[in-house]
Amino acid sequence: MRRRVFVGGCAGALASLAWPSASDGQPRSTSLRRIGVLTAFDAGDPEGQVRLGVFRQRLEELGWTEPHNLKMHYRWGANNVERGRAYASELVALEPDVLFATGGTTAAALVNATRTVPIVFANVPDPVGSGLVETLARPGGNATGFMLFEYSLSGKWPELLKEIAPDATRVGVVRDPALPFAIGQYAVIQSVAPSVGLEVSAINLAGSHDLERAVAAFARSGAGGFIVTAGAQTTVHRDPIIALAARYRLPTVYCLRFFVSAGGLISYGPNLDDQHRGAADYMHRVLRGEMPADMPVQAPTRYELAINLRTAQTLGLSLPPTLLARADEVIE
Repeated sequence: MRRRVFVGGCAGALASLAWPSASDGQPRSTSLRRIGVLTAFDAGDPEGQVRLGVFRQRLEELGWTEPHNLKMHYRWGANNVERGRAYASELVALEPDVLFATGGTTAAALVNATRTVPIVFANVPDPVGSGLVETLARPGGNATGFMLFEYSLSGKWPELLKEIAPDATRVGVVRDPALPFAIGQYAVIQSVAPSVGLEVSAINLAGSHDLERAVAAFARSGAGGFIVTAGAQTTVHRDPIIALAARYRLPTVYCLRFFVSAGGLISYGPNLDDQHRGAADYMHRVLRGEMPADMPVQAPTRYELAINLRTAQTLGLSLPPTLLARADEVIE
């Protein structure tokens, strides 16, 4: 079985990287370029720090280093729409050369704030449906980047839940009902779940107390498990969601790996490091003169299965050896 260890940040790596040669096609100008960064995470969220560390490290590998030829301005949106809009306006006012957004709400805030400053985004759900770009192949405006995943991925989650909990007959889908992307994920789950013998219920995120009541009511009926969909609210509330799943002994499938590193049972989703490294590559191209309108939005090419074996043991679950053998990450 191939196992790897979850690691922390990498923000300080490669700080003394040597300058590349002109034959490498790398930047040699000593003029300072400015990047405005608007992230959906809270400033104190370690996951946000890790993702930005990956992004910065890749920029350094490409020759963009602070303070030599780069200045980065950070704003932390904390998945708050109003705060994101205010920070987007602040960043645009700084007249950056390019803007970087992580998450759908932050990308939307930046696109609404400027139609001229180039924008590169990562982890954005449905960029066409949300109006950020015209098409994936030819974005057409001032924004491009990396989409989180296609809706069809959501169909894997009920199959995975049935694999880890064969006796389950019900699944509660934790989602933000106000988020169009969450509605799309829910629709796919609804279409797939009956084929594996699961009845679907929505667990809507409207606040921590409401969430606890909904989880308790669902758990009382027994024979159930959870699926936690991708979205701003599930990310913000991931610690209470994980704690409630443990308290009520609910086998739970999560959308992204960082839920598992925080104590969740199992996840299947895109590799977010890939997205942030790719975003840095796109940033490099924009800083060298390419236009976002001509740079296609890219879908993930690598998905990963992560399992927290300690959590499985706490829940009394014996996971199939074939499933463990498929895992990219196992926490023991």
